[in-house]
Amino acid sequence: MANQIGIESYIQHADIASFAENRVNLGRDDAKGYREQVNRLRERLAEYIRDNPDYSLVKMLHSGSVMKGTALKTVNDMDVAVYIQPSEETVDERRLLLWLVDRLREVYPQMGSDQFNARDHCVAISFAGSGLDVDVAPVIYEGDSQDRGYLIVKDTGERVLTSIPLHLDFIRRRKDAQPRHFAQVVRLMKWWVRERKSADESFRFKSFMVELLCAHLADEGLKMSDYPSALQATFAYIVRTGLRERIYFTDYYKASALPSAGRAVMEIFDPVNPDNDVAAKYTDSDRERIIEASKDALDALTEARYATTQERAIAMWQVVLGPAFRGKES
Repeated sequence: MANQIGIESYIQHADIASFAENRVNLGRDDAKGYREQVNRLRERLAEYIRDNPDYSLVKMLHSGSVMKGTALKTVNDMDVAVYIQPSEETVDERRLLLWLVDRLREVYPQMGSDQFNARDHCVAISFAGSGLDVDVAPVIYEGDSQDRGYLIVKDTGERVLTSIPLHLDFIRRRKDAQPRHFAQVVRLMKWWVRERKSADESFRFKSFMVELLCAHLADEGLKMSDYPSALQATFAYIVRTGLRERIYFTDYYKASALPSAGRAVMEIFDPVNPDNDVAAKYTDSDRERIIEASKDALDALTEARYATTQERAIAMWQVVLGPAFRGKES
């Protein structure tokens, strides 16, 4: 009988890698084009800053998943951060965003007013040609040498200390330790989250948390060169710990800088700011949904590993990667 003990599983690392390359990953040419578009925006803004030294704009930095190399093929926006000096215009969040809209319209006078939209934490610029949105997030900057500044948090409006270059360096270190594979496992986990959200609108598991979870497991010694094993280990960690274990990093601060434990249902700390638990706003119901979805994924991958037919193995992998997964044909 096929796939008894000692016989290889029907779905192997190469099958998942092929699916990722064809369905999950943002293509190199697309990523290059997106970066070039952001670079053109940065150049325009740099010219504007040179010509208008009295304004509070300082500089623009490319951030987000495309810059980190963890973006999915389905990405439809780019993230950039505009560093802004404190002033009367930047004290109030709403005034700050409207002020930023005005500045960006001056940078792009040929674009229509409807192409600039102030959201709750950023200004979205819609480029008609590429169909791509660029989310411009203001960072209140006071001259820190490591580009630390205060960012408006999505959904809460709170201001939190961050550093775009340090975040990029944090991911780069993990990518350098496991070239190709760390970023790929992050993208596969993000794809799983995307599939869960499409099935359950109340499912919450933001991308930054996925990156930090994978970074924690990598730091703990998880080898990610075999994707089925790495995904299975990631889901097993979530189920085993119930996401009750405190996740933090000591790249840029000591563990003693963290606040006292037990303040939130989950504690996953920003590697740049020990006061920022990026999971602080998640409820116990949110946590339980992640645990249950992880249990389903873990059970499916376990069954897929020992499936006696290829059809059954594919069906189980579709629980994790969605109906687009077709095994060796993906």
